[in-house]
Amino acid sequence: MWSVVTWARSPRDSLAVESHVVRPVPASDCQCTGNCGLSPKACWVRHSSECVAANLQRWPRCASSPTAASCAAARCSGGFGVDFSRATEDVGSGIALVAQRILSHGVTSFCPTLVTSPPEVYHKVLPQIPVKSGGPHGAGVLGHSVADLAAAEEAVQNGATFITHLFNAMLPFHHRDPGIVGLLTSDQLPPGHCIFYGMIADGIHTNPAALRIAHRAHPQGLVLVTDAVPALGLGNGRHTLGQQEVEVDGLIAHIAGTKTLCGSIAPMDVCIRHFLQATGCSVESALEAASLHPAQLLGLEKTKGNLDFGADADFVVLDDSLHVQATYISGELVWQAEEAGP
Repeated sequence: MWSVVTWARSPRDSLAVESHVVRPVPASDCQCTGNCGLSPKACWVRHSSECVAANLQRWPRCASSPTAASCAAARCSGGFGVDFSRATEDVGSGIALVAQRILSHGVTSFCPTLVTSPPEVYHKVLPQIPVKSGGPHGAGVLGHSVADLAAAEEAVQNGATFITHLFNAMLPFHHRDPGIVGLLTSDQLPPGHCIFYGMIADGIHTNPAALRIAHRAHPQGLVLVTDAVPALGLGNGRHTLGQQEVEVDGLIAHIAGTKTLCGSIAPMDVCIRHFLQATGCSVESALEAASLHPAQLLGLEKTKGNLDFGADADFVVLDDSLHVQATYISGELVWQAEEAGP
């Protein structure tokens, strides 16, 4: 009997099957040794494509320990030559291409975003980006500021929930006025309010020490973002992003002719591995920063970002080194690494 192992947000001692037919997800040698308050679980899927978790202790543990978790990207400006900020007559086909290609990165849902553009670009592009469920065709489609801390706190009190790219293009931290960074430990936020913040953990945008500072100050709000640009997957050379020309060299993307960073070309799984290494956090914490936290930010945590009872059966199977082996959407295999094939 095969099972993919992950974790649920609350312990369950029994499997409530009712009259629904359930099936185990077909992946072998999987387990998760959760060490941050999460319970090891085996993943079963209802015919309605919902997750059903059962106690892992009912089955013997295997020798190796790949893990499984659903993943989502909170911000993506394009990739594989597709620029979401380009006002064409068929924006949908470009989004579909990116949605299909990023399955190999372990991404099952993502938010297409536009770089700052003229108003006519927004008017033409945004109506062509509908919310879609994922499947074999691809993943489902789901600011910078120089404000001081007082202005940032007022913004949160008026509904702001997310900090774009912490540390990037904002006032540097100062001990008398920490700026937006101070929101991570502010005592002036509404009771129970969680401020989320994005970090590009590609090894280029943010020094490992800064990653550690942010994570240790406010781990539950950290959201890993790729900030992927159209040059993702295209290799070295010059490419476009909105109204700008981008020059790529290795994993670095600059505005052509300058040393100004312009987005990232690191896939999500690369960011997860770098984040894990840089912060020394648990595997579970690293994966939640790319799955549960983005879902919570978007208000989708009941169906996305976890594999608890009733959640969508969207998840990835990873090896011990957190390289993607397979991607599932609605419990169905939609991508598999060649070396992981039957």
